[in-house]
Amino acid sequence: MEWIFRNDLPIYSQLVEQIRLAIVSGVFTPGMRLSSVRDMAAEAGVNPNTLQRALQELERQGLVYSQRTNGRFVTEDANVIDQNKRALAQGQLAAFLDAMKKLGYERAEIIALLEEEA
Repeated sequence: MEWIFRNDLPIYSQLVEQIRLAIVSGVFTPGMRLSSVRDMAAEAGVNPNTLQRALQELERQGLVYSQRTNGRFVTEDANVIDQNKRALAQGQLAAFLDAMKKLGYERAEIIALLEEEA
């Protein structure tokens, strides 16, 4: 997985979102065992404690779970994955609509542009 970080958000938040996106897009499949915290942190170039915090947040969200001696796994609950996918899509749509409104587009004009591109 390629890790890309920006300066405008905490690394922890970016890790959560990138792993979340990997799960909902199928890069990390349901039931898949995740690499160890140390391995993932080394791959991402971040402190293991930061990655640990991100994984704990993903556990809280229900996207990953821990098995004491076997590591962490992606949830197999399709509903949880679908809910997160929809939430990410809604966030993207809200940001897009906000940007288009700032450009002066009305709803009908935005729909027309989308239909032209589809």
